[in-house]
Amino acid sequence: MNPEHPWTVYRTRFLVRARQLTESLVFTDALGREQSGAPGDYLVESSDGITRIHSRAIFEDIYVPLAASPYLNPYRNDEAPRAPARPVSRAGPEERQRALA
Repeated sequence: MNPEHPWTVYRTRFLVRARQLTESLVFTDALGREQSGAPGDYLVESSDGITRIHSRAIFEDIYVPLAASPYLNPYRNDEAPRAPARPVSRAGPEERQRALA
């Protein structure tokens, strides 16, 4: 790992921390599964402490980085991500149809 590339907090439904790999990496995760990645893939740490590798294409399709502003991103790079303060609600099928109409 290159210390010049700090962790970045990303979000989907859950918050994760991730780093883009600058060189190949192979390790065995806490569940005993071998994880391997190439430069450009992402090393992802979930809130439960599990670390995995996701391919660049899948990661960048799913995850959206939080803004760098300390007001929008309350997590320092050396802290583990926390759950959002309030649950996030999703629009149901009816709301989606109304939005598209």
